[in-house]
Amino acid sequence: MNHGINTIIYPVRDLARAKMFFASLLGIEPYLDQPYYVGMRLGGQDIGLDPNGHANGMTGPVAYHHVTDIREAIEALVGAGAELQQASPDVGGGKLIATLTDGDGNVIGLIQEP
Repeated sequence: MNHGINTIIYPVRDLARAKMFFASLLGIEPYLDQPYYVGMRLGGQDIGLDPNGHANGMTGPVAYHHVTDIREAIEALVGAGAELQQASPDVGGGKLIATLTDGDGNVIGLIQEP
């Protein structure tokens, strides 16, 4: 089951600068502030800043669909013509993520909460 897009992650080169920019844009401080990821939450929407995003092939923001079963979602999307780009077994606390590309090269993100 798809619960909608609840997370958008931006690849950033300068985490401190990006954190200050997004704090100003959103008018909030991060709920998670680590060297590997900064997360902010506004109205049920997670905004993430990933300093490793460019190195991992991100070329721009990625919208993540929250799904109940990530393996099932990956299988269905690959069956519908998507190509698996990256699947992480666990990014912390049991959270699973994956990115795929559709037939037009658009990046689709998936998240399964623990």
